[in-house]
Amino acid sequence: HFKWAEFRETKAGVKLHLRLVFDENGTHYPDKEVITNAKAHDRNQLEVLVDDKEAMYVFDRGYVDYKRFDLFTDDGIFFVCRLKKNSVLHPVYSFSLPEGSDVLSDTMAFIGSSTNCTENVFRIIVIPDGKGGELRLITNRFDLTAEEISEIYRSRWAIELFFKWIKQHVKIKHFYGQSENAVKNQIYLALIAYCLNVLIQMESKSKNSILRISRILVANLWRNSQYWLRKIRSKKVP
Repeated sequence: HFKWAEFRETKAGVKLHLRLVFDENGTHYPDKEVITNAKAHDRNQLEVLVDDKEAMYVFDRGYVDYKRFDLFTDDGIFFVCRLKKNSVLHPVYSFSLPEGSDVLSDTMAFIGSSTNCTENVFRIIVIPDGKGGELRLITNRFDLTAEEISEIYRSRWAIELFFKWIKQHVKIKHFYGQSENAVKNQIYLALIAYCLNVLIQMESKSKNSILRISRILVANLWRNSQYWLRKIRSKKVP
């Protein structure tokens, strides 16, 4: 029914490439997106999503692109990304680790094969994945500790929680229309709804969660604004 969303012979699919912003107060919100069919490669969207030299970008291994990593470094854009398991490393230097560190190794290296190797050296940090395996992280930040880089990458889990929240509470799992515009509009409306809840939380200085605020609004939709503002600002949990 979604023939425009190319994926497999018996299944259609779309990808939402999303930039989720973290501010200094711990608030996070979506501010840029690209919607493609599921066949489109993730890394092709980096040109659109990465454009701010004041930010630190964190993304997963689907976005690995050595040429763009070189361009980011040349342009002064900082990032942390998970490396693929088959990535070839050419170590140049190994940094010492503080005693008791959870980090397994911290090295400086070129990345890639002889035909597709980075021009710049990058920092490769290996950390445990919590399941008995390892995660390899690549970054062009040499001014932070390995533990700080590790923590920055672990914070990326917030985007997984965001997608889970959107699917569960804004009802984006089922689409009401089958055309490309219908699907995209429903995704946009879900993102807008979330952003409006974040704005309400910020403007009202509410300590309630986004989910709690959303439920208060739904439960009191036809009451006057002062009533539900009092409910939102209340710290009571039903």
